[in-house]
Amino acid sequence: MEPANKDQTQKSTLPEEKTDIPTEVTVKKEPEKELFSWIAPARPFKRRNREFYVTIIAITVIVGLVLLLTEGFMPVILLISLIFLFYILNTVEPEKIEYKITNKGIKVGNKKTQWEVLTNFWITRRYDNYLLVFGTYVLPGRMELVINEADKEKLKNIISRFITEEEIPSSGLDKAANWFAKKLPGNN
Repeated sequence: MEPANKDQTQKSTLPEEKTDIPTEVTVKKEPEKELFSWIAPARPFKRRNREFYVTIIAITVIVGLVLLLTEGFMPVILLISLIFLFYILNTVEPEKIEYKITNKGIKVGNKKTQWEVLTNFWITRRYDNYLLVFGTYVLPGRMELVINEADKEKLKNIISRFITEEEIPSSGLDKAANWFAKKLPGNN
């Protein structure tokens, strides 16, 4: 059965949207404030002795010969370049840079990392340096900052307002690297 008047339209039972009244949203932007800053080396550093380098070169030669016989020249070239990089990092002292903790994130030199990217933090020790370690959502998954021993508690108090203090357990690769590093001379 058809309606008597085809021109008559049906009314919707849904409420009509009010598009003629603009809604005002106020976004309050807080200026960035520096909470704490310090100057420290860019990375942990330990000067190595001759015995250490002789051991590393001996291990490299043995592994290089095995790789040469099984895979060819390319892995050997890669191994030599990695050992050269390791040598440079262990002979050239790192520069001192400024670290800053702000209400928006962490600044290392001129690079800024937002709090939203960081998951947790903890303090550890490597060589003769204390490190402030952050877990991150982005690769490589970790950010390590060298800190002064006197600033440990103050940094813990400031950072714990933004993220939790929780140490991530070592992975299998970390455990293997630490075991191997303890076997090398001068790493006791």
